[in-house]
Parts: sequence; structure tokens; C-alpha cells
Amino acid sequence: MENVKTAAKARSVKPKLRISGAEAIIHCLLAEGVDLIYGYPGGAIMPVYDELYKFRDKLNHVLTRHEQGATHAAQGYARVSGKVGVAMATSGPGATNLVTGLADAQIDSTPMVCITGQVARHLLGSDAFQETDIIGISTPVTKWNYQITKASEIPEILAKAFYIARSGRPGPVLVDITKNAQFDELDFEYTPCKGVRSYVPVPKPDLTAIEAAAAIINAAKKPFIVFGQGVILGSAESELKALIEKSGIPAAWTILGLSALDSEHPLNVGMVGMHGNYGPNMLTNECDVLIAIGMRFDDRVTGSLETYAKQAKIIHFEIDPAEIDKNVPTDVAVLGNARETLALLLPKIRENSHPAWLEEFHKKYEQEFEAVIENDIHPSKAGLTMGEVIEQINQASAHRAVIVTDVGQHQMVTCRYAKFKESKSSITSGGLGTMGFALPAAIGAKMGAMNREVVAVIGDGGYQMTIQELATIYQNKLPVKIVVLNNDYLGMVRQWQELFFESRYASTVMVNPDFVKIAEGYYLNARRVDKREDLAGAVAEMMASEEAYFLEVRVEKEGNVFPMIPSGASVSEIRLK
Repeated sequence: MENVKTAAKARSVKPKLRISGAEAIIHCLLAEGVDLIYGYPGGAIMPVYDELYKFRDKLNHVLTRHEQGATHAAQGYARVSGKVGVAMATSGPGATNLVTGLADAQIDSTPMVCITGQVARHLLGSDAFQETDIIGISTPVTKWNYQITKASEIPEILAKAFYIARSGRPGPVLVDITKNAQFDELDFEYTPCKGVRSYVPVPKPDLTAIEAAAAIINAAKKPFIVFGQGVILGSAESELKALIEKSGIPAAWTILGLSALDSEHPLNVGMVGMHGNYGPNMLTNECDVLIAIGMRFDDRVTGSLETYAKQAKIIHFEIDPAEIDKNVPTDVAVLGNARETLALLLPKIRENSHPAWLEEFHKKYEQEFEAVIENDIHPSKAGLTMGEVIEQINQASAHRAVIVTDVGQHQMVTCRYAKFKESKSSITSGGLGTMGFALPAAIGAKMGAMNREVVAVIGDGGYQMTIQELATIYQNKLPVKIVVLNNDYLGMVRQWQELFFESRYASTVMVNPDFVKIAEGYYLNARRVDKREDLAGAVAEMMASEEAYFLEVRVEKEGNVFPMIPSGASVSEIRLK
């Protein structure tokens, strides 16, 4: 009888899977629900690529043309889909080429896991071919990193990597895996990570703080909400809208908060920051209560901290305790996920409206419209403006497109004038300001939302930093729409040179190639526009295309973006011209 029980127990135990470390990596990715990787192969990661070939029916690898492009594509995918983006590279230069994307993802709180190959364990520290200390290099620009030197470590470390990348305030994680760990075998078993000792990704909301915040908000005469990407990352769009509508409080957004609230909502008063709208910036220093939700008081938002909202009580809703009082002292800090904390706040907020206060925003908008906006989107001058191009994209897309921007004047103009009805529709490089971001990020955005139109709006400078990713678009038959606003300058730097360096245009004049011919060389449909009467038709043709489409628009050479807060100045010193 005992022998029968022993035999039955033996049959019930699932046999362990004896596989190589490289195959284990693939199984870990599949267990985490990954079906898409961006990367570039090389010697130290070749065993993993060999396994990718065997699993190509389950795991799609997209060959980018540069490792930096892989990270930005992974970022675009993560920002639109809400999933963890995955990028892969070899050791040495392959790994170091990931660093810009890691830094961008770190400061913009984008969940990403990067896997790099490394020389064999016995060669570490010997300056072997393509050996670099990527752990040391990437430590300042990752949420967590780890070097695997034994195959047996792979399941636990990768599970931990995905957990850390996606939990709490998201961020990038890098896992470096030596070549011997890829070749060696292990008994594979995967257990998803559900917690890490001493790591508290989401603080528990303090009900006392929420009560205090509600009391201040209910007593306010001139309250003002500024919301950021934390609303999107926390899936708190509905709660934000409910709070705004119940309280009647005007709300403005940071660049990364754009699209969390319908652009045409009557209480959406525009963008704060260096090139934000006139009213939200000016009235920051006149509100009596400033409610910051999922934003970190970046210097491009606050201007001079010595004068920023000194008259106001500050309430800060934030998931990361490190951001509390870092730049702006708070009266009440409410820690936690924005969706949870706003849901707890809502029942404690009185139904209210602030018509006189809201009218002040409307008056400031009328001033800005007359001085800036009308001339930007309905110009009478000969040269095409960036603003009118964005307005045509708005009309052709019915405010439903995902718009991915690079960094520079076109970025500020797009963020000012693009209109959105859906969240996760504006993808840009915020904190790091990475030129070259948009083209590969648009690839990831499209693959993360194949049912949506994706339009990349790029300047002629940033476009040439990752222009080779046109090949990735063609090879993968991705119907991405690409608009290059070409003014033959590094436009934002040139604007600063004009305003603050007596128009000494040092190294900002661009002698550009024929962008249309280059696009056609990558087998893409392409067109150039330099006349206003051709613009609407060209944009409509681009948006109607079922394939990738490149549109170059020759805009005025020395157009400037206003309003503008000079660097280090008070938000009240915003200039309309």
C-alpha cells in the first residue's frame, strides 16, 4: 500500500524543466505576458537570440537600427499600452547605447526592462572584447539593475525586474547576463514576484491628510489644480474629471499630463510651464490653493522657486515620497496612487463652482489668443507656421490620434495646440528632453495601439538623430505617419540665441538633405509642402494613407514659440512676445 502511495505522489509532482539559461530567459518573458521585444543582436547576447528564433511564433522581436532606437520604441510601446516595454542588446557598445533611453525612461517614469548580454563570468574585469561595466554605468539612470552570473538566478531576477519596473512609480530596470549564464543549464521554475523586502511601491493613504486636504479645498476661493503624468500612470483620469467637475476648480496640465483630461473640457485651462498658456502661468501666483496631482514641480513648470505660488496653500497628491517637499514645500501631502487617493477625497469635497475665478483664466486666454494663438494657427504672413500644421492634423484626426513629438520648438507648439479626446495620446520626452526620441517612440506607440492613428511630429534636427529607424518602419510595414517641420535650424536653441545671445546663431544653422528622397529610399510614400494652399490636402492625404507616410513641411525659418518664461524667471514674468 505504501508503495502505491509513493508511486502516486511521484506521478503528481510536475517534472522540472531542464533548460539553458538563454531558453529560461524566453520562458520568463512569456510568463510575464511579453510578446514584443525591441533589440539588436551581438556576440554576448547571441544565445538568447538563438532561442528567440525558436520561439518566433510566440515572441515578436523587432530589429531596430540602433540600440537607442530600441529603448525609445519600448518607451513608446509602454506609454501607449500601459505594459512594460522590453529592449535587448549585446555587451559593450550595445549596452552603452541603451543609456540615453534608460535615462529618459527613468525621469519620465516609464516601465521598461532592458536585457543585455555580458562577457563570461571568468572574463569580468579583464577588459575583454566588448566588456563594459554596464551595471556601474546604468546605476544612476535605472530604478534597479542587476548582473546575473549564474543560470540559476535568471527566473528570480527577471521576475523581480518586471515587478519593480511596473509597480509604484514605474521606471526602467536593466538586467545584465553573462554569456556563461546563458549557456549553462538550470532546473527552470518561474514564480512571479509579488513583493520585495523593504520596497513599498505604493504608500498607504493617510485619511487624516485627505481630510485636511478636503477642508482646505472646500474653503478655497481661488483654487487651482495642476495635474501631471501620475494621473495617467495611476489610471486616475475618471477620478480627476469627477473631482474637477464636482469642485468646479480650473485645471491645467504639465506636458506629460497632456491628454489625461479632454482638451475641450470647460474646466481645462491649458498648459503650465515655460511655453505654457498665459493664464495658468500668471494665475499660479494668484491662486489661494494649489492642488498638484501626480506631478513633481519640475523647474520648467515652476520657474523661480523663490516666487512660485508663495501666496497659496500647497496640496500635493503623489505616489513617490521622495518628491514631497523636494522643490516646493507642501501644506498637505497625500501619498498614494492617484486613483485611490482621489477616490477617497471625492466624497469629502462639496459641490461648488468658481465662475469669477474661472473668468480670470478666460480673460487671460483672450489676451493670449489675440497676441499669439490667432497668428500661430491662422497666420496671415507668407511663411507656414508650425501651429497651423498642428491645427490641420487636429482636424484630419478628429482629435483621436496618438501624437508623438521629439524635442524642440515643434514639441512646444504641438503640446500647445494638439487636441485630444483620449488618454495616453500625447507621447513625448519630458524630463530628459531627448532629441531623436520621436521616430522610434512612434514605432512602439503604433505597435502598442495598432487600432489608432499614430503621428510623429519631429524637427529637422532631432529627426536626423534616429532617421535610420525608417528602415524599421518599412521592414515591419507599420503605417506610422511622420511629419517633419523643417526650418533649417536647431530651432529652440536658435530662439534662445536670438532672445538672450544677441542673435549670434552659433552652430544652429542646419544644411539639410533632401528628406523626401531619403524617405523614398526607404520605400515610404513621401511629399513636401511649402505653400499654405497645399497644406490641408497634404495632411488629409497623409492621414488617409493605409501605409507609412512621410510629410515634410517647410515652415518659416525664424519663427519663435511664445508665450515664454525666461529660464529662472518667475511664472509671472511670462512673455507674450
